[in-house]
Amino acid sequence: MRRISYCDALNEAMAQEMERDPTVFVYGIGVPDHKKIFGTTAGLLERFGPERCLDTPLAEDTMTGFGLGAAVRGLRPIHIHIRVDFLLLAMNQLVNMVSTFTYGTNGRAKVPMVIRAVVGRGWGQGYQHSKSLHSFFAHIPGLKVVLPTTPRDAKGLLTAAIRDDAPVVCIEHRWLYWAEDDVPQEPFAIPIGEGQVLRRGKDVTVVATSWMNVEALRAAQILARHGIELEIVDPRTISPFDESLVLESLAKTGRLVVADNDWVSCGFGAEVVARAAERAHAALKAPVRRIGFQFTPCPTVRALENEFYPNARTIVDTVCDMLGRAPIDTSGEDFYSHERRFKGPF
Repeated sequence: MRRISYCDALNEAMAQEMERDPTVFVYGIGVPDHKKIFGTTAGLLERFGPERCLDTPLAEDTMTGFGLGAAVRGLRPIHIHIRVDFLLLAMNQLVNMVSTFTYGTNGRAKVPMVIRAVVGRGWGQGYQHSKSLHSFFAHIPGLKVVLPTTPRDAKGLLTAAIRDDAPVVCIEHRWLYWAEDDVPQEPFAIPIGEGQVLRRGKDVTVVATSWMNVEALRAAQILARHGIELEIVDPRTISPFDESLVLESLAKTGRLVVADNDWVSCGFGAEVVARAAERAHAALKAPVRRIGFQFTPCPTVRALENEFYPNARTIVDTVCDMLGRAPIDTSGEDFYSHERRFKGPF
């Protein structure tokens, strides 16, 4: 067990699986160049050669179809998109081909394909580079969707995704790449479909995705000084989504806040709320609350961008309002700590 970064955990998962299984290869725009997808593909070209770590043309739809063909012929491709926004150009392949191929062959053909896609903010990315879209992919039968938050989860979930015989979309928030955690050196897999409780508490359940878990943990620190204890549930996988941890937590707290790293309207938060209403309505002591992006394209100007993205302060204010508590003064609190480490897209 060593303390390594989220970035290094992703890199280690791919390297170990490529070493273990010669059918695994990684490809995508910029994958083998000097920027190395924020460093997550560093060393793979040198170690495994250009046939297993390769660049591609600017043709997302075609290259996704290439991955599908490779997968059904017995290989295990990992297709990387440096921005999830560009994955929209491959939606025909994902929705009509990749997700349905096993169904269309009555289970005879497997599609062991991983699609890594980067999300997250930084220095005014603007409306064409600021989406998350995980609810899009989770809506499609046949696609599995994982959103690892911690370095340990990054390695374990990516390893599980590479070994899976179904297509898996792995959504990675770039502010998480510098997060560090204790991660086993040996290969290991975290089962796809299992969530975890990041923090135990008795007053309010917060279900958070991706970076919003970091904000939720920061909010929990602030609220704890005022006698309010949050329980934070990280689903880790939103398709398939195991709601058991959420329901167990609600039985204890009776209050639910969903902090999604996405727009609220028709998002994953609505799915969590629906499950709570269907299966734990009697346990709810207050109306549920949803937190997410403002329902507008993301502005580029920093002052407006700050209004677009929720953070720990948003969670603190929401919880206080839910509990009927006076607002907490957070003017002296430190926020956006990870952003200070962001030096650009590469």
